[in-house]
Amino acid sequence: MCGIVGYIGHRKASDIILSGLEKLEYRGYDSCGICFLDDLSHDFVMYKDKGRVRHLIDDFDYSMSNHLGIGHTRWATHGKPNQINSHPHFSWNQRFALVHNGVIENYKELIAKYLPNADFVSETDTEVIATLIEHFSNTLSVEEAIRKTLSLIEGSYALLILDTQHPEFIYAAKNKSPLLIGVGEKGVTLASDVMALVGNADKYMPIEDKTFTVVEKTEDSYQYRLCDIIGSPVEESFMEMNIVLEEIGKAGYSHYMLKEICEQPSVVRKIISKYMNDDVFSIDPKALSIVQNAKRIYIIAAGTSMHAGYVGKYYFENIAKVPAEVFIASEFAYNMPLLVENCAFVFISQSGETADLRACLVNVKALGYPTLTITNVPTSTLAREADAFLEIFAGPEIAVASTKAYVGQVAILLVVAYVMAKKKPFDLHHELSRVAVAMEAIIDKREYVHSLVGEKLTKRNCFYIGRGLDYYTCLEAALKLKEISYIQTEGFAAGELKHGTIALIEDGVPVIAIISQHAINNNTRANIREVHSRGAEVLVISLNNVSELTDEIVLMDVHESLSPMVTVIPTQLISFYSALDLGKDIDKPRNLAKSVTVE
Repeated sequence: MCGIVGYIGHRKASDIILSGLEKLEYRGYDSCGICFLDDLSHDFVMYKDKGRVRHLIDDFDYSMSNHLGIGHTRWATHGKPNQINSHPHFSWNQRFALVHNGVIENYKELIAKYLPNADFVSETDTEVIATLIEHFSNTLSVEEAIRKTLSLIEGSYALLILDTQHPEFIYAAKNKSPLLIGVGEKGVTLASDVMALVGNADKYMPIEDKTFTVVEKTEDSYQYRLCDIIGSPVEESFMEMNIVLEEIGKAGYSHYMLKEICEQPSVVRKIISKYMNDDVFSIDPKALSIVQNAKRIYIIAAGTSMHAGYVGKYYFENIAKVPAEVFIASEFAYNMPLLVENCAFVFISQSGETADLRACLVNVKALGYPTLTITNVPTSTLAREADAFLEIFAGPEIAVASTKAYVGQVAILLVVAYVMAKKKPFDLHHELSRVAVAMEAIIDKREYVHSLVGEKLTKRNCFYIGRGLDYYTCLEAALKLKEISYIQTEGFAAGELKHGTIALIEDGVPVIAIISQHAINNNTRANIREVHSRGAEVLVISLNNVSELTDEIVLMDVHESLSPMVTVIPTQLISFYSALDLGKDIDKPRNLAKSVTVE
């Protein structure tokens, strides 16, 4: 869940690293640091501290010429987020400097066996890796010392390593945590996300697990070498860089989250263009066969992606007529249920690097089940390791709280279920196009939603209620509000209120109800009256054809099955404006990181 960047070449390394860290700050932002070589003095300079990358940029001196360095932005796993625990870390005698994304599970055992007398400065497992490399370098070459260390450590890691005695090299290695190498005319960049390579690389390649990489700068050029832990060459498979800087900027919006909310109609249209051409669907046949041949589909996801999975369950069962179940990845990985024969697994992840999902994927593949990943990052680990993948085409999503990736996930699940269906219940192209228009209509009224937030959300807690598909939207809406505004919010099936939850309703408590389906309209209205009579401050979000005159937010009609992609939009805006009014850090909420690369 940390971001790492390294550079070696003919450009100023500190500029590239700091710019890359800013692009990766969504991965962690409680502390950060950089280590680079001063070309004039030949000394290594290290700056690090708690706080954001902007502090690292503004408060330290980068005037010296430098061509090589590594940097890190952190989401703390071992030790408090402070200056001492910030990366990079030096080894015991300060020969090696190292940045690390991941968690080493056996670091205590390694200390006891190899480093019993080491005097560690920090509380991190990362310092143990650096000191192990130094320990083995007393009797082995640098490459052998690193490979020996890699053979001993257990867990997840993406590592960038500098040797102060040989300042013309960067060493890199990875297992489970993401790492990519980017090559351009002016040098080589290594990073945990392709966004840090944009503008610096003409081509890039995701580095596979257990791969050891050496990058060297010569007088006039540079060269890189990829091998496995025992030193055998690894096949290269580079891709052209097809992301431009403009795609990862704010484009005039105050926040990335607001920009990404407003991009959702274009995401739906992009999915239409990529997967549909009138009545012809262009879905990877291998991906389609995985779910078409299944007697039951197991959906594995976490957080927002899990809420998309619940909607996908509805689509698989009600459109494709195939039973489906949804599981929390962190639970499924270590508490696998009894599985039926002839089943298939669908993994949903925005980043494609979610550690909990990868643990599940490894287990499921070992059992021989077919696997399909739905992700926004086609070069990600989950996309590469599953039997097939489908891309969301949402474009880079920077805000930690996911919005457009969620809508993209729901839309892809809908397309897959629709193609599987023997009997088509509606014209999907037409209905998805209508969804995009309905999204635009409510986005255009976002200032009105802002006014409702100031009027209705005045307490420290809040409830969303709904039934059926609306209940799934309530779960996502509650997560979004709590994670960026820190308002304690819960999403409940409206019919469950009187089974305990209604005890929490008191004067002024906001209750937001979502209604998009005729069959449950009267039932949810009855629940609204129950909470209103007990003093709740009610706000109703409804589609036009089930609306009443007193409903505060009335949305353009779309097909009921597609309503989650529209009803979620005002809830995203409610979350955004609630956090804005409370002065919260909307794009980088406390304690959270976007890509959860540790279990």
